[in-house]
Formats: sequence, structure tokens, C-alpha cells
Amino acid sequence: MYHTQTESKCDGCKSPARKAVGCPFITCAVKKRRIEFCWQCTENGVCERWKKHREAGKQRDSFKCYQKLEVDISFILKHGVVEFEKQQKIREHLLKEMLREINDGRSKSCYCVAATVLEISELQDILTKAREQYKKHES
Repeated sequence: MYHTQTESKCDGCKSPARKAVGCPFITCAVKKRRIEFCWQCTENGVCERWKKHREAGKQRDSFKCYQKLEVDISFILKHGVVEFEKQQKIREHLLKEMLREINDGRSKSCYCVAATVLEISELQDILTKAREQYKKHES
């Protein structure tokens, strides 16, 4: 939803609109504990709220970012938030390339989900294969 131009556009987890909605992670980390996010919390490995929401998100949550939250926090703890941000910028760049080069006008949501849940190497491979397919069809 970050890349839409509609009223439902998401401006990110720490935007005033998202903070007002009551995301359990933002409420706990930012509002109550005054930390940037769960990776800075000493209880993130044993937090019941975290565990409950994480398990529910894997099964039925429509926010794809929640499905990767545990993996993302583990990455940040191991490599740091700066490296995580670099990875996210790569994902964003690949998403923009997909939308610009191979979007048929109906696939934006699919590409956004893919950019969120797939590994960067998988995204790069998909983009390369899609480019090859388009070249074959243009010839």
C-alpha cells in the first residue's frame, strides 16, 4: 500500500496514521517503551504479544510485512538496522523496476507482495526471467 496513489496509501509504520490505528508493535515499542522497534526490546524473544501476533500473522494476516517480521528482526539483530535499510532499498528498487518494465496494469499488488516476502536473489531472478520473456515476445 506504500506505493499506491490512493487514500489507502500506507506512509509506513511510524507515520501518524499508522500510529493512530493501534498497531500492537508500534504501540508497545514506540509509545510504551520509547524504543525504535522490537529488535531493541530485551523481551523480544519471550514477549507473549509478539508470539501471539507473529503466529496469527503467519496464518491469516493480510499485512504481508507481519509475515516477515520475525525474520526481519533476526536480520536486524545479526546485521544491524543500517544493513536492513539497505536491503529494503534494494527491494524497493526491484519493485519499481518490475512496475516500470513488466507491469501489465493489473499486477501491482502481486509485485508488492513478492517484493515483501521473497528473497532479494529470488526477485532478481524473476525480474531477469521476465525481461527475457518480454524480449522473446517483442522479437
